[in-house]
Amino acid sequence: MSNLRTVLNNSVIIHPPGFYIIGFETFPFISVYFIFLAFVYVVTVLFNSLVIYVIVFNRCLHTPKFLAVVNLAVIDVILNSCTIPSMMKIFLVKDNFILFNLCLVQMYVYYTFVSLESYALAILAYDRLIAICFPLRQNSINTLRSMSCIVSLTWCFALGVTAFATGIMTRLSFCNSVRVFSYFCDYAPVFRLACNDYTLQWSAASFLTVLLLVGPFIFIFLSYVSILVTVFRMKSLDSRVKALATCVEHIILVGVFYIPLITIFTIGFYLRFIDPDQRVLSLSLASCLPPCINPIVYSLKTKEIKTRALALVRTNTIGTQQTYQQKAIPGGLIKHSNNSTNIFVQSVKSLNCVP
Repeated sequence: MSNLRTVLNNSVIIHPPGFYIIGFETFPFISVYFIFLAFVYVVTVLFNSLVIYVIVFNRCLHTPKFLAVVNLAVIDVILNSCTIPSMMKIFLVKDNFILFNLCLVQMYVYYTFVSLESYALAILAYDRLIAICFPLRQNSINTLRSMSCIVSLTWCFALGVTAFATGIMTRLSFCNSVRVFSYFCDYAPVFRLACNDYTLQWSAASFLTVLLLVGPFIFIFLSYVSILVTVFRMKSLDSRVKALATCVEHIILVGVFYIPLITIFTIGFYLRFIDPDQRVLSLSLASCLPPCINPIVYSLKTKEIKTRALALVRTNTIGTQQTYQQKAIPGGLIKHSNNSTNIFVQSVKSLNCVP
């Protein structure tokens, strides 16, 4: 396979046919880790899909808060889908080669949805800020229209900024190594393989780290400072506890997502104190675990989602039992017990927001 040559500003740019992803070649017990990642991916898809289904098909959950939740669930599914299947391909097929253009696509999708994950957590913090600090004006400030605009703006911004950062990678010339020491087409490991000046790419990576990770984290931090000030002004201890209890799950998500990523990017990208193997393992865990944990810790523990998810499961179970009984008894004449009927009716009411 020959290199692709283009001319840019009177200089020859050499693009290789593709790259070799070599991040996991030296790991011991790598098969166990990939089995774990496969489990993480299945949980991510199943639980986030359940959250999306419950919210989309229940009109009473079409509120600003649950729009933010379903936004996070969609991002979680796509974020893990852009990396884990390709990692599994490397493990199962022993094929670690990725075409140059596909490498840029994977890079673009990954960093777009990491950015969107960061902004989605900031949006949830905004929802908690309005609910606790401005309870009387919540319905007028945090409307479905305003939340839709906020979510749309974050998507447009992340898509555009990441497109610029990925696009400037085409200005680099790769004439030496094409072995990327990461678990996917990672931005910094790829541009460091270039044989021409990558100052622009390094500056873009630094700026976007601050803009897309540190910026939302600072907003979340300031939001919780305001929330704590409001909570400690409350006269009732019971009100304080209830207000803080609504924030615990979100704080866990913020810690699980931001602390590992900011630590890895700070130590690995700027200081380079971290061992390359440890960086690959830590970054893969920091990227793959939050989308798996989010629906379990936050979404499915939310009272409204939990109630309707259980009602959905109960309705499907009762419907399956009734179908089996109708097939088992000739003519399908069954006398339903009052208890089963009541459970079925209550489940249907719960799914359709009937009090």
